[in-house]
Amino acid sequence: MTQILSAGTDIEAPPQAFAETWSYFKENRGAVIGLVIIAALVLVGATADLIAPYSPILTNNSAFLKPPFWQAGGSLAHVLGTDAIGRDMLSRLIFGARLSLSIGVAVTALSVLCGTILGLTAGYFRGVTEIVIMRVMDIILTLPSLLLAIVIVAILGPGVVNALLAVSIVLLPSYVRIARAAVITEMAKDYVTAAKVSGVGGIRLMINEVLPNCAAPLIVQATLGISTAILDAAALGFLGLGAQPPTAEWGTMLADAREFVLRAWWVVTLPGIMILITVLAFNLLGDGMRDALDPKLKR
Repeated sequence: MTQILSAGTDIEAPPQAFAETWSYFKENRGAVIGLVIIAALVLVGATADLIAPYSPILTNNSAFLKPPFWQAGGSLAHVLGTDAIGRDMLSRLIFGARLSLSIGVAVTALSVLCGTILGLTAGYFRGVTEIVIMRVMDIILTLPSLLLAIVIVAILGPGVVNALLAVSIVLLPSYVRIARAAVITEMAKDYVTAAKVSGVGGIRLMINEVLPNCAAPLIVQATLGISTAILDAAALGFLGLGAQPPTAEWGTMLADAREFVLRAWWVVTLPGIMILITVLAFNLLGDGMRDALDPKLKR
């Protein structure tokens, strides 16, 4: 019975499994580029206090809407120019990377945790429990994601924490559905039957045996979900429902720069480019993780 249980799990030794996954992952050049960009953004965000030339909320009355240094009127004192009240754009972009990445990771972590618990519960107990959980998820999916997030933040009040909770609820159904489908598939396998016969309890069975075999699709979805979380948080910030001024957050920076689109292109373009690069990097990383973790896609 022990042999059946160990054979059914198909879990390799961690070093060997990591080496194999990395060997498949590095074959995808786009995924490697995405990983490098994300690592660079994380490093920039972590060392923002050291590398940012100015405080992100420091204003300069003599430097309103200064262009980047390569344009006429620009200077190396403000490499990427300043915004409408004289705040250094480079410093705000650097600190914005810290906040945007933190929001993306926190939202995804909360969604994965709650979604996995609900998905495991629905897939294991089935019956009425599954019907209630999945119908609630279906209701959430029927509503436009951004509209639902706006409604939640409008009820709770604007702010980073409330925006984080709103986006987490919006992203929750995808993780619940993935976890439930994976659990239903695993529950039909021999190693689960062997574990039940040997007297393994339900909670221990789900955590020690079933959950590790459901991790791969959740990891891939989580990687892709970070980009969605960053986009939704930026959208809420743009609408004035996320991070509040003078906090440096890319969506909020876009909202502050709307009226200067024609006069000062950099105050709108630069935050938009940062959002674009970050979201693209996480999408490339997610594609690479999917190819590396899905046995059907391995060559």
